[in-house]
Amino acid sequence: QLQLVESGGGLVQPGGSLRLSCAASGFTLDYFAVGWFRQAPGKEREGVSCISVSGGSKNYAHSVKGRFTISRDNAKNTVYLQMNSLKPEDTAVYYCNADRILTNYWGQGTQVTVSS
Repeated sequence: QLQLVESGGGLVQPGGSLRLSCAASGFTLDYFAVGWFRQAPGKEREGVSCISVSGGSKNYAHSVKGRFTISRDNAKNTVYLQMNSLKPEDTAVYYCNADRILTNYWGQGTQVTVSS
């Protein structure tokens, strides 16, 4: 079965850190650009960060720049999102997406809650 599986979400206090993982199953991520998106209650899904196939190009939303870091480990078929200095407004369901020409996969999402 071809799927993406996110993990690493949870409840964290403001200022804390989490590392999200996006693991591919049934296919290799080597040829896919991968992005992280999030959706807070009552809001539209928004892009958070993305990484190119080679890993040499990374982009971040303005709201997370300097706090979040995206990386990939093709040997583990996994993309990561390191989230530091978390804020309550980072609370959302986080999704990963793998994209290449004519092919696109979404994960089921992982909940991140930032609250004291």
